[in-house]
Amino acid sequence: MAFDGLFTISMKTELQQIVTGRISKIHQPNAQEILMQIRAQGKNFKLLFSVHPSYSRIQLTHESIDNPATPPLFCMVLRKHLEGGIITSVRQHETDRIIILEVLSKNEIGDDITREVHMEIMGRHSNLLLVDPSRNLILESIKHLSPSMNSYRTILPGQPYIAPPTQNKLNPLVYSEDLTNVIFNASDPKEIVEKISGFSPLHAKELIYRMNEITNTEKLDVYKSYINEFMQGGTSKQIVEINGKTYYSPNALNHLDGTKFDEHNLGSLLDRVYFAKAERDRVKQQAGDLERWLQNELNKLKLKMKKLKKDFEQAEKLDTFQLFGELLMANAYAIDKGLSEVELVNYYDENEKTVVIPLNDRKTATQNAQSYYNRYTKAKTALLKIEQQLAITQDDIAYFELLQQQVMQASPTDIEEIREELMEQGLLKMRASKKKKKPVKPTPEKYIASDGTEISVGKNNKQNDYVTFKLAKKTDTWLHTKDIPGSHVVIHSDNPSETALSEAANLAAYFSKARESSSVPVDYTVVKQVKKPNGSKPGFVIYFEQTTLFVTPDEEKIRHMKK
Repeated sequence: MAFDGLFTISMKTELQQIVTGRISKIHQPNAQEILMQIRAQGKNFKLLFSVHPSYSRIQLTHESIDNPATPPLFCMVLRKHLEGGIITSVRQHETDRIIILEVLSKNEIGDDITREVHMEIMGRHSNLLLVDPSRNLILESIKHLSPSMNSYRTILPGQPYIAPPTQNKLNPLVYSEDLTNVIFNASDPKEIVEKISGFSPLHAKELIYRMNEITNTEKLDVYKSYINEFMQGGTSKQIVEINGKTYYSPNALNHLDGTKFDEHNLGSLLDRVYFAKAERDRVKQQAGDLERWLQNELNKLKLKMKKLKKDFEQAEKLDTFQLFGELLMANAYAIDKGLSEVELVNYYDENEKTVVIPLNDRKTATQNAQSYYNRYTKAKTALLKIEQQLAITQDDIAYFELLQQQVMQASPTDIEEIREELMEQGLLKMRASKKKKKPVKPTPEKYIASDGTEISVGKNNKQNDYVTFKLAKKTDTWLHTKDIPGSHVVIHSDNPSETALSEAANLAAYFSKARESSSVPVDYTVVKQVKKPNGSKPGFVIYFEQTTLFVTPDEEKIRHMKK
């Protein structure tokens, strides 16, 4: 994990800018995250705490996270003790992955009180605690740990606060003889990780790389310089991507050879690394049941399609029934009753081949012919119905595949709009609610092209219809992936530049089922050429006079375009 003790040193440095700031609002978007809004030095900051088992961290974020209508208990306790309070210090517990915010606040009768927020970054054991330092008591925590769960420390309201156990490693900031010996003799990153506190394998490898093939005196200088980079808050804030894996550090990762990106601060770096993953996790928590329901419906529809195709193949034999009837009528005079089959010349065949016709031996030739005519009529009627059902089922499959793609790329707000759409369609039961919700206007994503042109993207069918038929002008440019489920994209210009067109096509490809593909076909036309057929499902349109271009989705470009 790259968020090690050294990274925490840099994060503590970056967070000094919120010291003296006032906590104005506290939200808890979900069970694993807390978001504080802070006003400091004339600026607004958003401080994110996450105890997610894979994405645990503390950072200043530039992203927005949707909040529930009713705040959870832990959020209410934090508001009671911290809202309106002043952050007096941000410190790190030794060189561990623990950051402590000290807040000067007021109690119910207006007296000054001091509270501490302890962010413990420990993977799946991560926790966030509110502590009263005057009594060293835990007031509340985002996760509770009973004595049966942890014999070393109990984390429950009213219990004494005990810091996590130390690892008995060398302090990387204290230049003792033992530390110097480790630096001089270390040739394997494991030695650094095992003996010096705060080092993850990533930063140990970088240190070994920098100290390679130099004298001991120079090694100590390189070590001090490297540690100083962390103390200053980092120098490069670098992300390296190698074969689908992401590595990050406050400093340059010279030992890694991959695609490298530099961010201007640690908050932006962590947003880039974690936000999309964390957002997807939030959606999974909120939409797990919806994803399963959509998959079940798709499975049912695909099974129905398979049966319909089989029935269609059977019904297609109607021409044979008609032929048998006509041949029997033409030869009725020569066919005796009591036969189980008869072989007749097919006079429709150029080579006059014969066909064997099964008969009911209890019926005359004319009666057998009439029976085949009846079967022909029934098969013809069935074929029309099956063709209709095939078309309906194919549309339903396309609709549910589109919904499935939208859920995969949705934000928590988008999920609620998808649920509402399914309820309005009568596909999901309406949820019982005490309060009647006011109709809310869809909020599509907004992007800005490199040349300053505004672009709107629908993330679900409600947004798609709104973007295309409400928000867009008739002369605006409309884009959609060709024959691939995806979003409606509108360039708010009647004559977009090639740059705007290319970037909008990139958005259309990215917000489609072909996100991971290359050379994705994207159609574009003017909005007035986009029509919604009567009775069609939400988000479904037909369009004319389109031009197709091919793009490969580029997430980096999309990040820069986000409004």
